[in-house]
Amino acid sequence: MANFKITDAVTYVGVDDKDIDLFEGQYDVPNGMAYNSYIIFDEKIAVMDTVDASKTDEWLANVEAALDGKSPDYLVVQHVEPDHSGSFMALYNKYPDMKIVGNNKTFMFLSQFFEGLDLGERKVEVKDGDELSLGSHTLKFIFAAMIHWPEVMVTFESKEGILFAADAFGKFGTLDTDEDWACEARRYYFNIVGKYGLQVQGLLKKAAALDIKKILPLHGPILTENLGYYIDKYNTWSSYTPEDKGITIAYASIHGNTAKAAKEFAQMLEAKGAEKVSLFDLSRDDVAEAVEDAFRYDRLVLMSSSYDSGVFPAMEYFLIKLKAKTYRKRTIAIVENGSWAPSAGRVIKSYVEGFKDIDLIEPMVTIRSSLDSRTRAQLSELADKLVNK
Repeated sequence: MANFKITDAVTYVGVDDKDIDLFEGQYDVPNGMAYNSYIIFDEKIAVMDTVDASKTDEWLANVEAALDGKSPDYLVVQHVEPDHSGSFMALYNKYPDMKIVGNNKTFMFLSQFFEGLDLGERKVEVKDGDELSLGSHTLKFIFAAMIHWPEVMVTFESKEGILFAADAFGKFGTLDTDEDWACEARRYYFNIVGKYGLQVQGLLKKAAALDIKKILPLHGPILTENLGYYIDKYNTWSSYTPEDKGITIAYASIHGNTAKAAKEFAQMLEAKGAEKVSLFDLSRDDVAEAVEDAFRYDRLVLMSSSYDSGVFPAMEYFLIKLKAKTYRKRTIAIVENGSWAPSAGRVIKSYVEGFKDIDLIEPMVTIRSSLDSRTRAQLSELADKLVNK
């Protein structure tokens, strides 16, 4: 990604990674990832974060081109996760007079990633609310612990109203990807940040006191217009409030009979007037997208075959993901399938009972091997209950 000016004083020097297939070793990113980095030019020059080690050379070239012979005075490390600090040592060694700005946990994590690192007098440790003057631009550091690491902080530049937002307001995809922001930002949020809704709510309250004109995240596009839309989305997501009325069906099928039942059930729901029905085969579809829709909509149906006196592994993995992201405030229905000793429902229910503020529709439906007239009637009754919710 070529450098470009965001304002007269702020230049983008990040890079697009179109070679990556899995972000964080688990999330499918067909449109790659953007690793964002910025430089603020004033009497003092500050670089805002580095990028993943796989893109060090390209990023350094961007930084050098933007600096045009100048040397940075500061490197602000908002987040030490390797996709943002992977090029730290390259910049640290290249500019020996550059000071490193971070908090106590920033420096602890840097020493863990880079053995033998001794910042000495180059360390500038800040506390929540501290400010750093660059000249006419002033940086205010706002701690955002557990969004989504303990050391995270965001930075507000007051003169131009810029919030350097770390991982907040990020999304999957490179900067030149032409797609709707919300879809991939939602998948990014719930799968990466989703566990920490309480902390995001805290940050949003702090942000409400700031006159923000631009949001510069570490992934995804720079946000310069209609900021209320993005902030409202984050408020909805982080409060675990369903974003839309609809029903997500997530199913795990061994030989296809549970899959047939799930597809027929989806048709029942649509025929009875469900606002939206999304259907996921947990063995084949992107589980991160299933997590996204489970949070997006207000109702969830879990349908699974029994397996080894438990539940089919694809379903259990999905339930583990929901548990990790503190799934809550939804209506859930369970449909199990078992030929001789149905057990999937018991395991699914044990997970669901651990979720907060859940309305569980009883009784669950038990299919014996394949749908018959009895279980079709039960699914029809269940569909009525879900649609009326």
